[in-house]
Amino acid sequence: MEITLEAIISLVGLLLGGGGGAFFTWRYMRRKAKAEAEQAETEAQKEKQDYYQQLLEDLKTDREDRKAQNDELRAERDHYKQERNELRDRLDQIDEQVRKMRNEYSKEKAEQDRKIAQLGRRVELMRPFMCADLKCKKRQLVTTLENAAAEKVEPAEIEPYDGD
Repeated sequence: MEITLEAIISLVGLLLGGGGGAFFTWRYMRRKAKAEAEQAETEAQKEKQDYYQQLLEDLKTDREDRKAQNDELRAERDHYKQERNELRDRLDQIDEQVRKMRNEYSKEKAEQDRKIAQLGRRVELMRPFMCADLKCKKRQLVTTLENAAAEKVEPAEIEPYDGD
């Protein structure tokens, strides 16, 4: 088999005309796919950047919210501290008033006990002059206390008063 110049030219023409177009088309498609991939990667990076940007904004907002919440909690805590201190002061005042009242009560009770004892002594001194029967001149002893036993004294020792 002989290869002629015409056969070679026809083969080269065939490759360039029919097969050569496929080579150029393949190269064009490869470049187009590469460009689309780069564009998709660029868009993915933009979406990532937008996501991170949004995340940063959310974190900033959360931080500001927490800071405001902390300030509010501090103000509330200070309010409760002040209220607690006021209540302590009031409690101290009430304790002081109770102490004063107890002292006054103790003094008044001691004074009343002293007066009662004095009146008791007076009653004991008056017992010989007391009689249950108001018209009686013999002056029999009367029980002045509920639980005390009645004692009788001889009337000879006491002389009646005839002032009528």
